[in-house]
Amino acid sequence: MTSFLLALNITEGPVILALYVLSAAFLVILLARPSRRLAVLSVLAAATGALAGAVTLLVAEKFMHAFGGPLGWPVRIWVLALFAGLAVSGANFRESRLARKVLACVAAISFAVTATLGVNAFYGLHPTVASFLGISLAPTIELDPVKPHAPAQHQVPLWESWKPPAEMPSQGTTAQVVIPPQASGFASRPAGLYLPPAAQVPNPPPLPLVVLMMGQPGDPDPQYVAAVLNDYASRHDGLAPIVIVADQLGDPDVDNLCLDSPLYGKPETFINRDVVDWARSHLNIIDDRKYWTIAGYSNGGQCAISFAAKYPSVWGNVLDISGEEYPGAEEPETNLRELFGGNQAAYDAQKPINILKQRKYPDTDAIFTASTDDPAYLEAARHVADAATAAGMNVTYHAVPNGGHVIGALNGGLDKGFEVLYPRLGLSRPAVP
Repeated sequence: MTSFLLALNITEGPVILALYVLSAAFLVILLARPSRRLAVLSVLAAATGALAGAVTLLVAEKFMHAFGGPLGWPVRIWVLALFAGLAVSGANFRESRLARKVLACVAAISFAVTATLGVNAFYGLHPTVASFLGISLAPTIELDPVKPHAPAQHQVPLWESWKPPAEMPSQGTTAQVVIPPQASGFASRPAGLYLPPAAQVPNPPPLPLVVLMMGQPGDPDPQYVAAVLNDYASRHDGLAPIVIVADQLGDPDVDNLCLDSPLYGKPETFINRDVVDWARSHLNIIDDRKYWTIAGYSNGGQCAISFAAKYPSVWGNVLDISGEEYPGAEEPETNLRELFGGNQAAYDAQKPINILKQRKYPDTDAIFTASTDDPAYLEAARHVADAATAAGMNVTYHAVPNGGHVIGALNGGLDKGFEVLYPRLGLSRPAVP
C-alpha cells in the first residue's frame, strides 16, 4: 500500500484533478455566507489576500532575489490564489459557528496542498509522491567489481558490431548505488544508475558512460534520463550509455558551486575522482574519454561545463542543459564574500569562460541547450557556447521551444543532447555529410 501511494502521479491525472475540484468546492462554500454583509467580507478578504500575495512576490522576486530568477506566471497565479484562499478561510472565523470554523481550517489545508502541487505540476520535476518527498523508488543495489578493461583502441562502433540477443529486455533498469567518497570525503546522497537493455544480457558489450548532475535543489533521480534513453534504446537495438546520476550537492538546500572548499567539502573531487574511479571499477564501460560524457541540468549544467573545461583528459563530451554561466551566478556577491573572501580574481578564475581561454579542446564535443522562454539561461548558454567554440570544441547550440526552466527544458535538452552524442559514442550510424 505504501509503495502504491508513493508511486501516485501528482502532476496529472485523478489525484491532482480531485484536489482542484475539492479546493474549488471549498472556496464556493466559504464565499457563500449566510448574510450579504459576511459574503462581501469574504470577497474583500480574497482580494486583500491576493494583493498581499502580489506584494510578497514582488519583494521576494525583485528585492530579495529569493528564487534565483523570475518565476513563471503559473507559479505566481498559484501564489496569489493561495493567499486569497487563506484570507477567505480566515474571514470565515468571524461570526461563524464551530462547524464553519473547522471547515475553514480544512479548506486552508486543501488550498495549501493544492497550490503546492499546482506549482509542482508546472515545474514537472517531481511527478510522483515519492519524488516530491525526495524518496527514490529505485532499489538500492551493490555491484561487484568488474575486471578492468584495456583502453579502447580502434573501437569498432557498437552500432556496427552489436547484435542484440533474443532475451534482451525491452527497457533499461534503474537503481540506487552508494559511491564511497574515498578521495574526497564528500557526504553525497546515493547516486542513481541507469543500465540500458544492452547492459542486461549475458556477456554485455562495454558501453559509453554518462555522469549526469541534476539541479539545485534536486535529487539524483535517474527516472528522467531513463525515460529519454529508453526511447533511444528502443530505436537502436537496446544500445544506450550507462548513466550515473551523481549527487554534486550533498545538501540540496546549499549551492556549493561544485568547487572544493573548506565551507562545503569537496564535490569537485567527488565527481571527477570518486565517481570516475567507482565507474571504472564497477561498471562495464568503454575506458576512453571519447565515450565519456559529463552532463548536467541547471546547477548541474554549470558543473558539467566547468568540469569539462578543467578535466579534458577525463571528459570527451559535455552536455550543459540550462546551466548557469558560472558558479553561483544567481548570487555572485554572496558567493564572492563567503567562498572567495572577497577575492574577485579567484572567483573569476573559476568561471568556465575564463578557463576555456587557457587551452584548446580539439577533440571535445559540447552541447548547450536552454529554452526560448528562459532568456537569462538562453543568454548564458549562448555565451558559454561561444567560448567553447573559440576554444576548439565541436559545439552544438540548441534552443528548446518553450520549455521554460522546468521539465520541458530538461527533456528537450536530454533529447537533443543524445541526438548529437549517439553517433559520437558509436551508438548510431553517423549522418552522411
